[in-house]
Amino acid sequence: MAQDKKIRVLAAKPGLDGHDRGIKVVASALMDAGMEVIYTGLRQTPAQIVEAAIQEGVDVIAMSILSGAHDYLFPKVMELLKEKGVQDVLVLGGGIIPDEDIPALKDAGIAEIFGPGTTTGEIIQFIKENVDL
Repeated sequence: MAQDKKIRVLAAKPGLDGHDRGIKVVASALMDAGMEVIYTGLRQTPAQIVEAAIQEGVDVIAMSILSGAHDYLFPKVMELLKEKGVQDVLVLGGGIIPDEDIPALKDAGIAEIFGPGTTTGEIIQFIKENVDL
């Protein structure tokens, strides 16, 4: 029988960053690639992101940030996922994130960081290669 389950992605903007053009472009590309996308909107707390991910039963959390608070907010999301016993969600980050910050984010459990210049095709490919349905 053919696999009919679509990859479900929660697209989130943590913190006070009000710039959402990038995450909307990515969300649209993911939908065009056949994924279901739930966009949480601007200014979400880590707790709101984790609760939405649990309620929606997503396979992926894709967070975008431009404010510089990634070093706190991304690991906080990972901490809350762990506290809630969520282990099977692929968590991605994107936005303006200095290269020197990436190793610590990956150590916290973020699977990949996508910076400026990343194509939507690269993001789609990474998700498809790393989500087991």
